[in-house]
Amino acid sequence: MRFALALVLISCAHAADRVMLDAHNCYPYDGKYQDRIEIALKTGLPLAIEQDLAWYVDPATGQGRSVLIHGGKPNGTEPNMRDYFFERIRPIVEKALKKNQRDRWPLITLNLDFKTNEPAHHEAVLKLLAEYETWLTTAPRTATPAEKAALDWKPVLVLTGASAAQERTFHDGVPVGGRLLLFGGGAVTTVSAITPIEELIPQPSTNYRRWLNAPWAIVELGGQAKAGDWSAADEERLRAIMDRARQLGYAMRLYTLNGHEPAVGVAAGWSIGYNFGSHAAVELRWKAAVEAGVDYLATDQYEEFAPYVKKSKRRPIGIK
Repeated sequence: MRFALALVLISCAHAADRVMLDAHNCYPYDGKYQDRIEIALKTGLPLAIEQDLAWYVDPATGQGRSVLIHGGKPNGTEPNMRDYFFERIRPIVEKALKKNQRDRWPLITLNLDFKTNEPAHHEAVLKLLAEYETWLTTAPRTATPAEKAALDWKPVLVLTGASAAQERTFHDGVPVGGRLLLFGGGAVTTVSAITPIEELIPQPSTNYRRWLNAPWAIVELGGQAKAGDWSAADEERLRAIMDRARQLGYAMRLYTLNGHEPAVGVAAGWSIGYNFGSHAAVELRWKAAVEAGVDYLATDQYEEFAPYVKKSKRRPIGIK
């Protein structure tokens, strides 16, 4: 017991300098925000970048393709992930591969948020990832999910959701011994901050499901819109969630923590539901999340949050 406690204390001591900015909705939409990836990359590495994906079928040809989209139905004018993300980071990845500083990898975590889950969509994304496999952190598929294989670290790590349909393509469709190119999320049972934490996160991580992606409402009841003053009880809840995630072998992403005047968010295209209402209010949460070692902290305020993150040569503590 004392040895286990010592390991937890050591982990906590190093947790704060392994937190990554997760650049929320980091793609163009409505014909705007073309520079979001540039703003995110300028904050420095390591970094996480979220891309929302939908399946578009051209009515003239019947051919489908994956596009980057923010709500609604795609119309075919949207950018694609190959051009907007992968080719943009090519110089970064190629430089990293030459340097071969494996202890710093992943430099970029790609967080995929599938808005549509057609089998053809999953297959198309898997095919795209296979083209960039030499860039990607992978692991062999094991005979049973509970058997966690070591990760082969590369400059890019790809994470996806908790969907069973995604698991069927990205895990079950890979033969035993084949390489998993991306990793799914575990189950968070509710979005309530009063759910006991053992019930909130009931299952251990697996070879495929290695992270948790959860809204801030699991920490504060009602989430951003209904948050009151940040309290010692809130901080205790946050740390207990992180302890549970670590015990079960998960990395943790919490979303999305903004604090600004409403007009600022409207002009920037940010969702109103993620706003604590002021910089002072969100700053308390940012600092608490960093100190608790939340691996990926999602925000739309990339530049504002970046100074709160200590850039480290070590990968996030929860990624194993």
